[in-house]
Amino acid sequence: VQLQASGGGLVQPGGSLRLSCTAPGFRLDDYAIGWFRQAPGKEREGISCISSNGNDTFYTNSVKGRFIISRDNTKNAVYLQMNSLKSEDTAKYFCAAELDYRAIVAGLWTWRGRGTLVTVSS
Repeated sequence: VQLQASGGGLVQPGGSLRLSCTAPGFRLDDYAIGWFRQAPGKEREGISCISSNGNDTFYTNSVKGRFIISRDNTKNAVYLQMNSLKSEDTAKYFCAAELDYRAIVAGLWTWRGRGTLVTVSS
């Protein structure tokens, strides 16, 4: 199973991007999905998670009020709307899937994708 993250790119500080997580040929609607990021020289960070039915969400403190996670199970996709982007948001972002929502909030997953690069710079 290969999850695919897309939507990254270069954006100026204060700008917005929307990342998408899809999984061609694999149903995501039974899985909780998490977004993680890793910047060069830094540890991996779990930034947001959503339960399989979308009723529960998690955000790490550094993105609360700026990022919004959502999912559309009819489109087999999970999104991360990133607003008010800062230079410190620069990282490779990837999505991961896990049946247990609490597990992915704790940073554990069964499947993950390769990631998409987000660069916030003027």
